[in-house]
Amino acid sequence: MSEFLSAFPQIFANPGNAVLLIAAGVVVGIIFGCIPGLTAGIAIALCLPLTLRMEIIPSFTLLLSLYIGGISGGLISAILIKIPGTPASVATVFDGGPMADRGEGWKALSVAIVFSFIGTLIGIAALCFLTPVLGAFALSLGMYEYFSVALFSLTLVSALCGKSLIKGLIGCVIGLLLACVGAAPIDGFTRFTFGVHALDAGFKEVPALVGLFAISELLNNAKHIDKTGTMAKIDRHGFGMSAGEFCGQIPNAIRSGIIGTFVGILPGIGGSVCNLLAYGVAKKSSRYPEKFGTGIIDGIVASETSNNACIGGTMVPLLTLGIPGDAVTAILLGAFTINGLTPGPLFYQENLKLIYVIFAIMLLASITTFIMQYFGIKGFTQLLRVPKNILLPMVLVLCIVGSFGANNRIFDVWTLLLWGILGYVLDKFEIPLTPIIMGFILGPICEKYLRRGLMMSRNQFSRFFTRKVSGAFLILTIAMVAATFATQMIRLYKDSKVRKEKP
Repeated sequence: MSEFLSAFPQIFANPGNAVLLIAAGVVVGIIFGCIPGLTAGIAIALCLPLTLRMEIIPSFTLLLSLYIGGISGGLISAILIKIPGTPASVATVFDGGPMADRGEGWKALSVAIVFSFIGTLIGIAALCFLTPVLGAFALSLGMYEYFSVALFSLTLVSALCGKSLIKGLIGCVIGLLLACVGAAPIDGFTRFTFGVHALDAGFKEVPALVGLFAISELLNNAKHIDKTGTMAKIDRHGFGMSAGEFCGQIPNAIRSGIIGTFVGILPGIGGSVCNLLAYGVAKKSSRYPEKFGTGIIDGIVASETSNNACIGGTMVPLLTLGIPGDAVTAILLGAFTINGLTPGPLFYQENLKLIYVIFAIMLLASITTFIMQYFGIKGFTQLLRVPKNILLPMVLVLCIVGSFGANNRIFDVWTLLLWGILGYVLDKFEIPLTPIIMGFILGPICEKYLRRGLMMSRNQFSRFFTRKVSGAFLILTIAMVAATFATQMIRLYKDSKVRKEKP
């Protein structure tokens, strides 16, 4: 504790400079997070050159503030215009959007801001107190465990399928097929490119997800465009929920925070998976799963707690193993290198004071993000009052700019439009979009680690079962599939019985 407290004087050696860097980093991060297509990773990449002439502590103050502000900022557009600002906020749309449609955008934002703050604190606490243990645990995991975790996550598609399991599975298969476009993992053999070299790298995640949610939503709204905006209630009291509602969400928040932290320490998976995973688990665990997707705070709590807890989780393999947990921490690894630091097993022993400074910066940035978002709710909700004939073209332009800026490729703009049209068509056939996202994100992870595992075990799949953690997740996967199948059969039997009893 003394080491942690001693970090604050180092951060505020120049108080004005420290406050400015934290505030600027959080504000810029929130802006990049809430604009569809612009992510925390892009914000850090653009600001990284600014830190070249800075000392170590000020540079990490700016970059970590951008990281935390960027991840949390995605909730704003996810709730108000039903377009996730970042892939980590996809699940926030499911219940945040319907609440905003009912005129409860202020409540949805309040709940999301509170629990995103709590999620960040859970991730930081795990980073502070459990890093050595989690680092050793992450080191013990391999391609067998990564495959099993990803496969188990895919089974939760059943919780996100809506009313029809068949249509949900069709959506998941579509996502898996789209994920196969481009170079295959391991051998790099190109698939389904049809001679289009721009497809050699496959569809990029940011333009694909923004297109699927944003463009399809814009096309749906274009038919009902008007010159009036939705009136949003802004006469809030407290944090938008009663004490009873808050206490009732504590188990959900703790469970989602643990999921976010765990997924974060698995390199290469990150927040785009954990928010969907936590949402699916929350729905499976709920006493009223049928209400998910209609506008309840449970889904918002699960999504925002998990994706912010993932921040602390992704820092664990970076600091303990020198392995970035996601794309954002890969850029942060570059910041360490610029400053002559090498994260890894010996990093804790050699740079203990800097470690506690990083923890303290993350805490200060999370508090600043909470304050700025909470007191900015009144301004955020004014977006709902902007007439659709003005708002929708602005959103479209931002989506195009964000998609192009992610990789500086005009093909990503075509990806945005193509996936948007696909989402619009599938929505007409009542095929849910969420399973498509699950299949698209988790498909490459499953394939990569399956092939690596089979290569290591010389095509002996039994090795996936004999590894303790991997075997446990595979057994859970089989149990989940069996339980889902049994539930669907019982439901079909009851429905058929009711139809026969009707005259």
